[in-house]
Amino acid sequence: MKDALSPKAAEIVSHARTLLETGGYNGFSYADIAVRVNISKASIHHHFPSKAELVQVVVAMYRAEARAGLAVLDRQLGDPVLELHAYVDYWSTCIRGGTSSFCICAMLAAELPLLPAEIVAEVRGHFEDLTAWLTAVLEKGAANGQFRLQGPAADEARAFMASVHGAMLAARGFADPGTFETLGRLSIARLTRAV
Repeated sequence: MKDALSPKAAEIVSHARTLLETGGYNGFSYADIAVRVNISKASIHHHFPSKAELVQVVVAMYRAEARAGLAVLDRQLGDPVLELHAYVDYWSTCIRGGTSSFCICAMLAAELPLLPAEIVAEVRGHFEDLTAWLTAVLEKGAANGQFRLQGPAADEARAFMASVHGAMLAARGFADPGTFETLGRLSIARLTRAV
């Protein structure tokens, strides 16, 4: 990842992130970014010699933001049930407000067999980061008697993550942001029911 991005490189990254979220890796080209940033494709290549490098930077930055956000939830809330609600609320707010309608790593996961290795590593890293955080939250909640797990915490974490990503997809499919919130709340309720 580039340590410090120039203002123009940061703008390129921002537009690439939006394009990744809506259409995945193969859903955009440097021509699309050139139009949005109002520069030539050659200028984009100056900042990011390849699309793979650009997307790797985008995903690495996305991962860093996600890790920081999850750490804030741990520090500020410290309650497993509240942490899951805050996580779902974050995405619900993004989806309703139109700031982000889909996790870019979930979008890229659908294309994983076709992606360059450096992007695959970042996407898998995000899934590992999120699974580790969810596992810790679920283990703490189970130990506190807040959650009733049906299997190992790591498996439950993956199931919860899959349900959140599936809820994003359902919200898109139904063109209804409220679908995400409803399904996200059901996923939490399944963990807290009958404890």
